[in-house]
Amino acid sequence: MKLTLQKRLASRILKCSPKKIKIDTSRMEEIKEAITKKDIKSLIKDKAIEKKKTQESSRARARKIKKQKSKGKRKGKGSKKGKINSKISKKDRWMLKIRTQRKLLRELRSSEKIDKKTFGGLYMKSKGGFFRSRRHIQLYIKEHNLAKK
Repeated sequence: MKLTLQKRLASRILKCSPKKIKIDTSRMEEIKEAITKKDIKSLIKDKAIEKKKTQESSRARARKIKKQKSKGKRKGKGSKKGKINSKISKKDRWMLKIRTQRKLLRELRSSEKIDKKTFGGLYMKSKGGFFRSRRHIQLYIKEHNLAKK
């Protein structure tokens, strides 16, 4: 027996697919006669028609991960996906680099290890992206004997 009408009506009432409808075989005659939504509802109440339990993916692990992320965990370098610019934008990387370089140059000028003229030249070089890092500036100063004795 197909009972497509009954399954369709039951699926509408139970808000699921007709495939998920389970029919009690012992009450087949009664179910065959049910042709209205009201009839089907009464059969559902009597448990002659039921919705099959479905095995769905457990969200327990997902909830656990979400909780950890809310605490700030799982955000290290190994968890990042995507290219380098998606992790830290080009602008942010530039700001980090230039700020450390400028801080170094200010420290060197205030401690009088370099004079104002040298400071100006190095400042413009760093602004132009000449130096890769703080260490690169220090090497450049050493190689070109720009530091005061």
